[in-house]
Amino acid sequence: MNVQVILNEDVPNLGRTGDVVKVRAGYARNYLLPRKLASEADEKNIRAFEHQKAMAMRKREAQRIAAASVKEKIEAITLTIEARAGEEGKLFGSVTNIDLERALREKGFAIERRKIVLGEPIKAVGDYNVPIKLEAEVEASLKVVVAAQAE
Repeated sequence: MNVQVILNEDVPNLGRTGDVVKVRAGYARNYLLPRKLASEADEKNIRAFEHQKAMAMRKREAQRIAAASVKEKIEAITLTIEARAGEEGKLFGSVTNIDLERALREKGFAIERRKIVLGEPIKAVGDYNVPIKLEAEVEASLKVVVAAQAE
């Protein structure tokens, strides 16, 4: 005998969160329901899930709009970082995402360093474009100028 359940989490070989699937009664009773991987697919639970899904969509959309406005502000600025450098423009240290986070915080942006996608530290004087992953679909490009520090 099969029963319908709503998946609360992704279950391998069965479905993704929010899918309504038919499974054997024993599988649902002994595995899915006790582990809170699924809930029964009655009208009340389906309505509640649809409501939660709509709320999550609205929240995600609001976050995306906020990230888009931050993206515009970030792309409008140029970050200048001064570091000690040798005669050939090679830095004695390096500029990392921690340094970029600190410089952005001074400009008024609260961006976590994990969102600054710097493949490897900057080790030479010059102009760079550093991607910043604000949201899943929103990525800003920060202009960074690394200059030699005047001694």
